[in-house]
Amino acid sequence: MQTATDVTQLIGNTPLLHLKRVSEQSGCTILGKAEFLNPGGSVKDRTALGIIRAAEAAGDLKPGGRIVEGTAGNTGIGLTLLANALGYTSTVVMPITQSKEKIDTLELLGADLHLVGATSYTDPNHYVHTAERLAQKFAAKEENGAIWARQFDNLANMDIHQRTTGREIWEQTDGKVDGFICAVGTGGTLAGVSAALKEKSGGVTIGCVDPAGASLEAFFKSGEPAPSEGTSIVEGVGISYVTQNVARAQVDVAWTISDEEALPYVFDLLRHEGLCLGGSSALNIAGAVRLAEHLGPGHTIVTILCDYGNRYQSKLFNPVFLENKGLPVPEWLAI
Repeated sequence: MQTATDVTQLIGNTPLLHLKRVSEQSGCTILGKAEFLNPGGSVKDRTALGIIRAAEAAGDLKPGGRIVEGTAGNTGIGLTLLANALGYTSTVVMPITQSKEKIDTLELLGADLHLVGATSYTDPNHYVHTAERLAQKFAAKEENGAIWARQFDNLANMDIHQRTTGREIWEQTDGKVDGFICAVGTGGTLAGVSAALKEKSGGVTIGCVDPAGASLEAFFKSGEPAPSEGTSIVEGVGISYVTQNVARAQVDVAWTISDEEALPYVFDLLRHEGLCLGGSSALNIAGAVRLAEHLGPGHTIVTILCDYGNRYQSKLFNPVFLENKGLPVPEWLAI
């Protein structure tokens, strides 16, 4: 009898999905790693598992302990699911500007949720700094202690993607992968996958795709982060500083892509290929198309399909919201 003993064994080993329309249009084989199939609905389940297992191994996370994290939502969802399954408590600090659906999900899962104002990383009230202070407070007063997950600078994040995501991509493509590209939330996926693939073949081209207003295109091109022009509605990606995970990413090419260019890819994917994904997947697919143009026809390119679109329905698939932001509204969604 083959069974999973607990929810942790449902994380990873996600399939690669052939993205037909963009493959046909680009002349390349563009594949999406179906990370939305993880039990928490996103790629961040891997990050959550990697951080928890590393903390357990180090003796920092004790039975009945508390896990505290600042997150745009998906890592908090993953940490809370795993905390429930493994006997821990989860405290999540999240900007109040994130989607209503993610807030509702965290409350449903039983997270100790703290919503804070959206502010710059240099502000001490930024959600990451708030999480650090809360972790220190809980660690001092709770019997079983508390840890700060610290996903941005915790290299357990990168490590699990190197050991699992990158390895899976290499094996699933039979080593015939020419390029990988994704956007950055913490840098863990990009750094880990780039390390795994570059170790197998130095000829694999690694790309970073930034939403408008983020700073990593400049960093990977010049060595100094600097924000691009514009803003983006895409949640969970696009940062203004170099994390410990980002610093280890082995990136060959980088582009900034606007929402106007990216969002039609997920609208088309839903309408023509029956898959409803979020904004970061739109950005990743747009980046894969750019990488296909860069490499030329006949190459195999992999990207990350991060999470389901219903997690952003009130924004990403809301025609009134899109119109108010001056963003394209697909004909089938228009009122």
